[in-house]
Amino acid sequence: MMIHIVNPNTTASMTEKIAAAARATASAGMTVRATQSAMGPVAIEGYYDEAYAIPGMLQRILEAERAGASAHIIACFDDTGLDAARQAVASPVIGIGEAAYHVACLLAGKFSVVTTLPLAIPVIEHNLVRYGLASRCARVRAGGFGVLALEDPASGALERLSAEIEAAKREERAEAIVLGCAGMADLAAALSAKHGLPVIEGVSAAVVLAEGLVKLGLKTSKRGGYAPPPCKPYAGIFAGFAYPG
Repeated sequence: MMIHIVNPNTTASMTEKIAAAARATASAGMTVRATQSAMGPVAIEGYYDEAYAIPGMLQRILEAERAGASAHIIACFDDTGLDAARQAVASPVIGIGEAAYHVACLLAGKFSVVTTLPLAIPVIEHNLVRYGLASRCARVRAGGFGVLALEDPASGALERLSAEIEAAKREERAEAIVLGCAGMADLAAALSAKHGLPVIEGVSAAVVLAEGLVKLGLKTSKRGGYAPPPCKPYAGIFAGFAYPG
């Protein structure tokens, strides 16, 4: 069986980090195929970046579905293009944000999210409301560093991330922490040991949930909003992105 994990941004080093976290979690006999978009932003930081990240990501998901993927994981904490991807393919599609929230709810009464920039907070808060999990989240915090700062050990991003976790424990008495960026996939274990509480990163959580859905033989419902889109021509630079049917 093959799980496909797609990085919607175009930074290869982040894709490699995501792939390593996914493969470390996957069961024996489960193949993890990692891809990234061929177009769009180098990091997804807010609504504008998200809009331009979705077409290339959907292209990779359709390619992997044709190649026999059993499930797909969108490795952006904003769950970029999640509904569109679920409409496009029959295999389960999991966003790492939604996966991390559900795992946190199994481990703690209240969790806090620590993300990168303040502009990410409204996106995350919106998703929590949409998923019906806002009441379980004590607060969404931002460390004040960009996504790509996580690629630079000298940036101070890890120290600021750790400081926000300590503040979440002290100020809102968080019982668990959700890391709000795919670029944090390699940090959860060390931060959990340092701070003495569960620290959840969405890549590993999504792999476990994807495997479970595959083992249960479940597919995405094709009734209602996730029914396949009607085939129609697309114009201009999107001509090649029309739903293939």
